[in-house]
Amino acid sequence: MLRSFFLFLFLVLASVVSQAQEIEVCKSCEVKTIQAAVDMAEDGDILRIKSGTYKEHDISIIDKSLTIIGEGFPVIDAEMEGTAVSVRAENFSIEGLKIINVGRSHTNDFAGILVSNAKNFEIKNNRLDQVFFGILLERSSEGTVSGNIITSNAESQSTSGNGVHIWKSEEITVKNNEVIGLRDGIYLEFVNNSEIINNLCKDNLRYGLHFMFSDHDLYKGNIFENNGAGVAVMYSKFIDMQDNQFRKNWGSASYGLLLKEINDSELKNNIFEDNTIAISADNTNRIDYIENDFRNNGYAIRIRGAVYDNNFKRNNFLYNSFDVAYTGRLNNNKFTNNYWSGYSGYDLNRDGIGDVPFRPVTLFSYLVNKTPEAIVLLRSTFIDLLDFSEKVSPIFTPADLIDAQPQMKRIQW
Repeated sequence: MLRSFFLFLFLVLASVVSQAQEIEVCKSCEVKTIQAAVDMAEDGDILRIKSGTYKEHDISIIDKSLTIIGEGFPVIDAEMEGTAVSVRAENFSIEGLKIINVGRSHTNDFAGILVSNAKNFEIKNNRLDQVFFGILLERSSEGTVSGNIITSNAESQSTSGNGVHIWKSEEITVKNNEVIGLRDGIYLEFVNNSEIINNLCKDNLRYGLHFMFSDHDLYKGNIFENNGAGVAVMYSKFIDMQDNQFRKNWGSASYGLLLKEINDSELKNNIFEDNTIAISADNTNRIDYIENDFRNNGYAIRIRGAVYDNNFKRNNFLYNSFDVAYTGRLNNNKFTNNYWSGYSGYDLNRDGIGDVPFRPVTLFSYLVNKTPEAIVLLRSTFIDLLDFSEKVSPIFTPADLIDAQPQMKRIQW
């Protein structure tokens, strides 16, 4: 009886597999356009797009589980007319396409690939150039966006879109992509339980990565370089930030990382190098900053207001103009076991911990916060005297903001 059941199951599966077909698309093939191939395809079919240029836009895939494979990166030229490919389906994949010349609009979010109300999908190893939005996901789940290269030449925020834009979705993985020259490299709004891993976001107008109202997410191993600002995490909670590099995000209003209205998160093993402000924190609570490197930034940490119960532990503060800046005199945050390149104390018992507590907030940083023009006095002997007097008897800076156990040697992690 059992043997008969397995034989029946095998025949059913074989029947399903035999029904799937492969459709080739090329200029000399029976099927010459991608949309025609989509229209004739059934669930489970493979569409193999041969090398060439296909001047098509608004290619629409609705309720069909298809595998689309490009050979030799066939070009879909949307001719600036609108979205190149839009999908509303489950269990599909799109791989190996080159999409160019997506339309631009002030009222429509035209994209290279638009995915709506989808589940269990993969968009991988595609190249998108001269796009408005690159890959746009909305109301979708259990999807992967990986290995794509998305480039454009955004000139202003009002006339450009984002590289990978995700809205109201969950369980999305974005990994191993390069996003260059867009408004935001990667943008998440109302996106939960998702991962942003090993991406390069470079030369984008606004942010390399931008979170809004998104919870329980991870971003790890990414590089954010020379963007308007590296990363902004806003109105979110339970964000895990690990092993990222924030580099060369310079400008009068530029940050490596902007934290605003974010709670209950962790920032660990990240590198902040050559940023105007490495981290700007505003109304952020219960954040753990653990084993991060702050190298050669203007400000390493700039705390603006309503920042409580944060822990800064075992971080390296290396040759920043200002290690920590505060806008007020109240402090409810803990600094412990950090290494400070500006520390000049001693260690008589040689336990690796400085015997004199370190005060990272200088009077000069307070003055610059109040009067930015005072920055011209940086490195002057007069300022050194002011800072020394403030450390001896704090008046303007938080009296209880100290690292009682500063490390004598740079921390290795």
